[in-house]
Amino acid sequence: MKKPTPGQADLFGAPPARPVAEGSPGPKAPIGRVGSAPAPTRPPPDAVPGSDRPSSGAAAGPDRPSAPAWRAGAEPVVLTVSELTRQIKGTLERGFQRVLVRGEVSGFRGQNPRGHLYFSLKDAEACLDVKIWASAARRLKFALRDGLSVVAEGAVDVYAPQGRYSLIATRLEPVGEGALALAFQQLKERLAAEGLIGERRSRPPRPLPFLPRRIGVVTSVSGAALRDFLRVLHQRHPRLAVLVADARVQGEGAAAEVVRALERLAKTDVDVIVVTRGGGSIEDLWTFNEESVARAIWACPVPVVSAIGHEVDFTIADFVADYRAPTPSAAAERLAPVLRDLELSLATSSGRLRKAIERRVLEAEGGLSGLARRIADPRRQLGQRALHLSEQAETLGRLLREVVRSRREGLRRATERLSRQRPEARLERDRRELARLSGLLRERVRARVEADRARVVGARVAVLRASPAGALHRARHGLLDLASSLSAAQRLASQEAGGRFQALSARLDAMSPLAVLSRGYSVVFRRKDGAVVRRAADLAVGDDVAIRLAAPATRTLADCEEVDARVTGVKRR
Repeated sequence: MKKPTPGQADLFGAPPARPVAEGSPGPKAPIGRVGSAPAPTRPPPDAVPGSDRPSSGAAAGPDRPSAPAWRAGAEPVVLTVSELTRQIKGTLERGFQRVLVRGEVSGFRGQNPRGHLYFSLKDAEACLDVKIWASAARRLKFALRDGLSVVAEGAVDVYAPQGRYSLIATRLEPVGEGALALAFQQLKERLAAEGLIGERRSRPPRPLPFLPRRIGVVTSVSGAALRDFLRVLHQRHPRLAVLVADARVQGEGAAAEVVRALERLAKTDVDVIVVTRGGGSIEDLWTFNEESVARAIWACPVPVVSAIGHEVDFTIADFVADYRAPTPSAAAERLAPVLRDLELSLATSSGRLRKAIERRVLEAEGGLSGLARRIADPRRQLGQRALHLSEQAETLGRLLREVVRSRREGLRRATERLSRQRPEARLERDRRELARLSGLLRERVRARVEADRARVVGARVAVLRASPAGALHRARHGLLDLASSLSAAQRLASQEAGGRFQALSARLDAMSPLAVLSRGYSVVFRRKDGAVVRRAADLAVGDDVAIRLAAPATRTLADCEEVDARVTGVKRR
């Protein structure tokens, strides 16, 4: 059995054997390769049925098949399909309990409803089915895609009902780049496409408070990062309040604890949250490359500072956060201004403000004195305004008296003119004239109505004399005769057209390829280009073909049955 290459041994470190199927443990075995079967053992002398003599040494060996299971005169051993498949299954599964296979991912369609992964590994000469159960699929750090070169670790399994073997993979590693690096890049591209990071970030980084009243910290309380952060923070500003949410920063379940700690701090009165931990390898820092942590930082309602590892370490949290600090100490320096500098700046600003206020007060007093000199005695202004108002009131009274006197004179003249006109007499004359005109109008209307009635009676008599009832009766009989003739002509034309249609349909059915197919023939198409195969030279071994068959009731090509096949041999004459 071949040994793994040095790269494969360094990659996986020869862990204990994985189970063949989910939940079914298997024994340990040396590492092998798919496609290399274990060397067959030499059969014992009594392996030949019906013979008491040992078999010849040339009949079996590591490089030759074993001797036949029977000899002349012996009863042959006949295996059933299930027995043969069971023996093959036992041989393969015992000989290939742990293998490392390198190939290119093909036919990957994502997880099925149960969370399992199914795809193929292929190279230039062969293809192998691969299955990854849901428990192992959840441990993958990167997303599979077609064309990705990977090294798969697992065991060979045989599915007896179909006689097919496959690789039950328990671990995958991309070729040429680490799984964590690939997962990091894939998550970074996905978050950039959603607008959480990068130049297309939908929300710009939020500004950090100049002097936060309370700082929230998400880290492990037993880590050195918290001690460094608090030491620098309190050296610069001892009065700042810090609220620490304890969370594991590496290992299984650490990402969920960091998310919960962020959500708890977001519900408090902190002004800014610092997510921090010390340096380490990419595996140690991987908690802050998880998608759940990145989305929790993005959803946090207050600004978030990422202070993960050292200055050369970058995580997904650094890209999503509102500010990245290279170290926990740098985060403390950014958030905490020096208290002595603040006090000195405050004292300087207070003195400048006091002097500015005194200068403004002096300027305001000078302006007030100038305005006081410009204001005159208000009693003298009130006297002048009262004198002017008295003059205006006297002028208004004089104008009102003149208007009243003029209006009174006009009313007197209108009364005299009205008494001379005597409207009662004019109303009486108008009433008599209206009665006369009403009687005259009534007589003329009555005469007009009588004349119109006489004209209507004469027109009715003339209409009755010229009645078209007879002509309508004759026209109705003629129309019925034409309708019967038209119906007879239509029936005759329909019968003739039906006869021609039946004849044409019979000719078309005789020439239809579906009729030929229904008599037992078939049409063969090449899958790669859809061409019809007319001779054996058009096919090669390994080509995929489609065979179309037609049942007697088939009416269209779309209803034809289709059989997929692969060419295993071509006989040319």
